[in-house]
Amino acid sequence: MTISKTSLGLSPTEPDLDCPLCPRLAAFRAEARAREPNWHNAPVASFGDPGARVLIVGLAPGLQGANRTGRPFTGDYAGDLLYSTLLDYGFAKGKYEARPDDGLALVDCRISNAVRCVPPQNKPLPAEINTCRTFLAATMATMPKLAGVVLLGRVAHDSTLKAVGLKAAAAPFAHGAVHKAGNIRLYDSYHCSRYNTNTGVLTPKMFRDVFARVRKDLG
Repeated sequence: MTISKTSLGLSPTEPDLDCPLCPRLAAFRAEARAREPNWHNAPVASFGDPGARVLIVGLAPGLQGANRTGRPFTGDYAGDLLYSTLLDYGFAKGKYEARPDDGLALVDCRISNAVRCVPPQNKPLPAEINTCRTFLAATMATMPKLAGVVLLGRVAHDSTLKAVGLKAAAAPFAHGAVHKAGNIRLYDSYHCSRYNTNTGVLTPKMFRDVFARVRKDLG
């Protein structure tokens, strides 16, 4: 199906920096602000051009990664693997140095998260995922050229399917799987977390193969 701005009303694409919609996440943010006042400690906005054809959807900001730096996948291992892969396949340019002022720029690509605030133990609750889907759906609706969405992990997969109105049974999660939602392709990947790579669930080659397919499809 085609995502309609009208069906979403005037939903903003990003939550307020002091978003109160998920009390548990707001309390966790407040604790982090008191402990590390120089960190970002707020919802992490999407990174990249809304005019891009590719959107990457992760789970949520990492405590010492995007929650600290304020840019998705910046400052932890997941970012090391993601950005090196994007650079290799022409979806980014510059040099990734794990900080938001490193000058790295995305090319025809945007990065967001299913949940915009850091959750305790990297595990958002179902209600929090549902609440934050408003922002994910609005982000997708304001990308007029969107042609491919890379879904990093099951939470990103499930939430995005609901955002586009696709039934789970019609698009089961599997690494390397490709699904269609109208004119948009959805590409499944295991999340590029250190845990997944350390345990061999995801290898760099497996991850690169997903983006090789995206590049092949988009040209």
